[in-house]
Amino acid sequence: MTSSKQALAHPASSAEAASGSQPGAARGAHGSGTKPPDQGSWRSRLYRWDMKASPYAFISPFFIIFGAFSLIPLLYTAWYSLHNVQLSSLDTQTWAGLDNYKNLLSSDFFWNALKNTFTIGVISTVPQLMAAIGLAHLLNYRLRGSTVWRVVMLTPYATSVAAATLVFTLLYSWDGGMINWFLHFVGIDPINWRESDWGSQFAVSSIVIWRWTGYNALIYLAAMQAIPTDLYESAAIDGANRWQQFRHVTIPQLRPTILFTVVVSTIGATQLFGEPLLFGGVSGSKGGSEHQYQTLGLYMYDQGWIIGNLGKASAIAWSMFLILLIIAVINMLVTRRMRKSQ
Repeated sequence: MTSSKQALAHPASSAEAASGSQPGAARGAHGSGTKPPDQGSWRSRLYRWDMKASPYAFISPFFIIFGAFSLIPLLYTAWYSLHNVQLSSLDTQTWAGLDNYKNLLSSDFFWNALKNTFTIGVISTVPQLMAAIGLAHLLNYRLRGSTVWRVVMLTPYATSVAAATLVFTLLYSWDGGMINWFLHFVGIDPINWRESDWGSQFAVSSIVIWRWTGYNALIYLAAMQAIPTDLYESAAIDGANRWQQFRHVTIPQLRPTILFTVVVSTIGATQLFGEPLLFGGVSGSKGGSEHQYQTLGLYMYDQGWIIGNLGKASAIAWSMFLILLIIAVINMLVTRRMRKSQ
């Protein structure tokens, strides 16, 4: 009787265990009897705080460096632009308000520097980008040693500004320069590249063209390689030759990249400083004897570090910053129109 009762009791207990009514089954569901973590414990709070704060901790070095070396000097420059500050007496500051900006608007040297910056920017940017597109189109074909040619395209960009400007200064030298020797060889009178207006601006622009054409060519090459080959195959089936494919397929697909390079080159032309400074030699900060190639960067340097008027130099810096903001707004509007047209 006892054994039969025990036999009847075992199936009942197994059935109850299968239905999940036994406490052991519940304990097994939680991991062999371990207590579930308390959501209000200090470990859980530390975990949630770590998950929220870790991304900000990872990106904080950038913002700390940006604030220390970019934002604070920018705001301090804005404060200087509203004061009369001399380099020889930084502790002595007098409130000037907008007088520094008014003096800039009435200064012929400022408008001359702005005009030179614009002309040098156009002379250097347009041929540079056109040559970069042509070189990228050639490199886009299957050429022998294409990697070597790409490295060669990037070599001028890796060259320092001082070394490149020194070489071009020797090339454009009045006595013994290779450029004047070639002009004399073809029957053209030599040009005093440093003293002439357009000659000096062309010489400075040629340095910029030489340094940045290969860099932009690689950017265009990367964009060309991202164009689907189906577009070229469809154009070839329709009877388009390579020139027509370049005009009607490659150029339209490169519009965003072209806009990007135009904006970047314009910003670089606005901040042009090293090439004209080193090209001018002793009178580099003046942009020549008659300021014929003095850019906004040179004008700011001349006012701040040669003359010592830091207030006016700060006003020039903020004027350049406003010009760059205008360029950014124009870029945004053009980009929106291009997206709508597509």
